[in-house]
Amino acid sequence: MRYLTALMLAVAVAAFAAAAPAKKGTPEIKSITALAFNSDGVLFVGDSTSAKVFAIETGDAKGTAKGDLKIEKINDQLATMLGVTADKVTIADVKVNPVSGNVYIAARRGATPASAAAIFKVANGKISEFSAKDVTFSAVDLPNATDKNRAEAITSLGFANGKLIVAGLSNEEFASTLRLIPFPFTDAAAATGVKIYHGAHGKFETQAPVRTFTTYKIGDAEHVVAAYQCTPLVKFPVGELNPGSKVTGTTIAELGNRNRPLDMIVYKKGGKDFVLIANNSRGIMKISGESLATNEGITTRIADKAGVKYETIEGWKGVEQLDRLDDTHAVVLMKVDGGYNLVGVELP
Repeated sequence: MRYLTALMLAVAVAAFAAAAPAKKGTPEIKSITALAFNSDGVLFVGDSTSAKVFAIETGDAKGTAKGDLKIEKINDQLATMLGVTADKVTIADVKVNPVSGNVYIAARRGATPASAAAIFKVANGKISEFSAKDVTFSAVDLPNATDKNRAEAITSLGFANGKLIVAGLSNEEFASTLRLIPFPFTDAAAATGVKIYHGAHGKFETQAPVRTFTTYKIGDAEHVVAAYQCTPLVKFPVGELNPGSKVTGTTIAELGNRNRPLDMIVYKKGGKDFVLIANNSRGIMKISGESLATNEGITTRIADKAGVKYETIEGWKGVEQLDRLDDTHAVVLMKVDGGYNLVGVELP
């Protein structure tokens, strides 16, 4: 009986990790893999090394998004502030605070996710370090995050309908996971294991992590629209992402192999919804929101591309990060000779 009681307790601890209540102090952030905001301007920081997500009250409520934003060779300025040379700077993520319109950047002093990192804020075209000292914050642990490749415990963050969505890898049989965590944090329930059919590989997969995702309402149901390496585009109804369950997504497109998706946003133009996907080798893809409603999932091997169609935005070159800046503009991190530019561009 004692053994059964201990076993039940161990299972409960593995399934639910207690979240720390909000307090004033300095969060012990060991790495920064991904950023996200909610509509109230709370900044979420994904820390893969610690397998935690921190929620920080930024106090950043004033500002105006400027579509003409342009900071050339931003890596040079970040390098000076980080105390390294420009070639050592890695920009992990770029997100816009929807309350202030200010841009937040996670930058590391090296190439690996475990490299020392800091958060910077761009306001009125000027860069300053966002200090996480003596802030109001809370944190939640991610139970059973991967031990094999801790850098991919968190690959992407998003927020919708009062819940933080965390993509990454776990130690489970279905290593690829999506976690829905209510905010304010209480407990992080067990992850949902997700399976996809990868048409280019001709098989179902459970080990490849979501590289980037967005949320989009299809009919009356909110969905996670996720992009994977090489590049399946898959949708998951949020209502099916229950703690501890295993869910098979609908592969609605194969967007081309030898490609890594980097970032995604949803926006509206001319009364219609669109999705933009930044990629490392296939440029910027523009997809109609209406086409995401298709139920014709890919379930057989394909040679290269199939499913939902896309348009390539030819004028956007070298984009590695993007976020919606306002109703008509995006902010993009664009690779150029010698570094990176942070630029406001009109949505296509």
